[in-house]
This record gives sequence, structure tokens and C-alpha cells, in this order.
Amino acid sequence: MKIFVTRKLPFWEEVSKPLIEAGHEIKFVKLENIDETCEGLLCLLTDKITETVLAKVPKLKIIANYAVGFDNIDLVACKNRNILVTNTPSEAVNESVAEFAWTLMLALSKRLGEASEFMRNAAYRGWEPEVFIGQNMAGKTLGVIGSGRIGGIVAKKGEGWGMKVLAYSRSSGLNLEEVLAESDYISLHVPLTPETTHLINGKTLGLLKKGAILVNTARGGIVDEEEIAEALRAGILGGYGADVFENEPNPYPELLQMENVILTPHIASATKLARIDMGKIAVKNLIEGLAGRTPPNLVE
Repeated sequence: MKIFVTRKLPFWEEVSKPLIEAGHEIKFVKLENIDETCEGLLCLLTDKITETVLAKVPKLKIIANYAVGFDNIDLVACKNRNILVTNTPSEAVNESVAEFAWTLMLALSKRLGEASEFMRNAAYRGWEPEVFIGQNMAGKTLGVIGSGRIGGIVAKKGEGWGMKVLAYSRSSGLNLEEVLAESDYISLHVPLTPETTHLINGKTLGLLKKGAILVNTARGGIVDEEEIAEALRAGILGGYGADVFENEPNPYPELLQMENVILTPHIASATKLARIDMGKIAVKNLIEGLAGRTPPNLVE
């Protein structure tokens, strides 16, 4: 069967072997150039799979989304066309993203972004006791918003770090307002849904402790970035770290100019182990789906 791949993935030669061994034909094609011969599609989170796209591929049987999230795919349209949709959840990805959330929190606590820029500008003239004074995380309260796989790992690391951990989910028994009000650090780990869009907004930011640090490695639309900038200006937020953005790839412009902000280009899962794992899972999903079997990571 013919499989279209929208971009050559990391470690492709290694992860694609099962597709070749199964006799499938692989074609690298940009999403806008896919045609009616496509039976399997391996796409990225940046590929918007809409009704318009699906109308071009009447033979399509399965979409393997190279991502844990799948908000780039019109699931209703796929269901109406009997197209299977799969994703790539992975313990390696979970660990990578959780570590990255911690990386952002630690970097903001120790003001690494500012200090690094200071060094790059050749401003260092010798040790000073009052330069870039940060804060300790041990003994502080960590609020984890979304206690799924990744949030659970972040919370466990917080306990190991000697922090009080408050984990919020719809079934946690804690309410969001309580967690936000009591936390010194807040890490976001909820999926992007109509209910979580702009979950962090002007109203919820107003509940925070003065100087709280917020990091987002989940989805950009969970926060209102303009309100984030306002909270930083007002000193409500002590720091903001994000690997995802409302209008990706373009963050709210003011955030790029703020010293107590660290922004990264959607790389939280970018480790060798995670990328290989994601590729192997996507390939497995394709093989099973095209063989008429239920793929292991079917999105309901």
C-alpha cells in the first residue's frame, strides 16, 4: 500500500524498516501535494488535517500522527470517513517532556537566561554578591495542572526535590483556584480542548502568589499570552517559561523582549530516545491499521 509521509523523520532509516519489510511504498510529500493514491498518512502536529485535506484522499485508511497530541486533526471528519487516527504516546516522551518542564523551572529560578545573555554580551567583570539573585525550589509548593502521565512524573520529581506538590485534575478533589493560589511554581500538562483553552487568563493569573513561576510544555492555547505579558509586567508572575505558543510558531511579541521569560522552539520531547520511540510507534500504528488490525494507539 502507498504511504505518504509529510516529512522525513529523525532516525528514519532505523524506524522505517518494518514498513519496507511489509512491502509498503513510501512517498515523501508535503501535505498540500497529497493525492488520491494515499492509503496511509504519517503526519506531524503542524499538519492540519481538515475536511478539505481528507476530500483529496478517498482511499485513506489510517493517519499516524507523529505526536502525542492530535488537535491538528479533524476527528469527526475522520470518523465520518472511517479513517483510523493514531498518536505516539511513549514513556520516553513523557520523561523527556517532564524533564524539560523541570529544566524551565530551574532555569527561571536561577535566572540562567539572563545570566547567559550577560555573559554573551561580555558584561562580566568579576564576582559580585548581588548579581542575578535567584531562589531555591526546595521547600516551595509546586502546582501541577493536569496529573496524567507527564504531570505525574513532574509531580514525583517535585516530591523528590523536597517540594509540597498540589496536583490538579478533574478528579483530584482539588479545585484549580486553590492550586493556583497556593503554588510558588505551576507546570501545565493538560490537553488543549474547548474547556482548557485560555485556562490561564487574566482572572486565573490574578489568583497567583506574587512572583510565582509558570511553565507551559503542553499546548500554547492553554494560556492567554497577552495576559501572561501583563502579569509579568505587573510583577504577578516572577517568570514564564514556554515551549509552545498560542499562534505557533510566533509567540506574543512582548514575551520575546522580557528578561524573566524563557521561550524554546517546541523541543521538550527532542531527545534521541523519544524521537526513535515516536517513529517506531507511528510505524507500528500504520502497519497494524493497513493490515486491517486495530493499531495499538488508536485515538478514540
